[in-house]
Amino acid sequence: MKITVQHISKRFGEELLFDALSLGFDTPSSTALLGINGSGKSTLLQLIATYIVPSKGEVIYEHEGQVLDPDLIFNHISFCAPYLELIEEMTLKEFLDYHFTFKTPLLPIDEIIRYIGLDASKDKLIEKFSSGMKQRVKLAQAIFSDTAAVFLDEPCTNLDENGIALYHRMIEGFCRHRILLVASNDKNEYDVCETMHRVGSI
Repeated sequence: MKITVQHISKRFGEELLFDALSLGFDTPSSTALLGINGSGKSTLLQLIATYIVPSKGEVIYEHEGQVLDPDLIFNHISFCAPYLELIEEMTLKEFLDYHFTFKTPLLPIDEIIRYIGLDASKDKLIEKFSSGMKQRVKLAQAIFSDTAAVFLDEPCTNLDENGIALYHRMIEGFCRHRILLVASNDKNEYDVCETMHRVGSI
């Protein structure tokens, strides 16, 4: 997989966050998007993931030497962010069963649940989960999806010490052969990355 960000600009009203920004990512690689709150880290991550559209420029995905149709990019990426919601009316097992009808899991679902330490809660409604448990589920649905690229926005949000250690194990075990992008200003989150890119308002 190759991702090319070509001269993108993004404007929100009168605010110009990025102007003619160009970046490139190849498999395998791990890159942290660093910056203070409000610097545009999350916006840039969403732009690269094609979740939002740049004001100018384009983001190009190539797979096995072929440029991907923009409508098919979602098949090749997975995304985790605090602002993305889980289906809380489902149990954990139901939610992962449903999620992995859209993505191929890297492990059997029961093994994923055990890996993230939630085996005792697999038949519990997600709405009853603590914030830290929900974050483990969000990480699992992204990292254990068999995709070429993994996008993580503030991935250790609400995690305790054990949860942060789990995050590091998941990255080491399942993301080193992929494109990994982490948007963060917390060293616990971005120290898994080999390359840093600082994001700042112009």
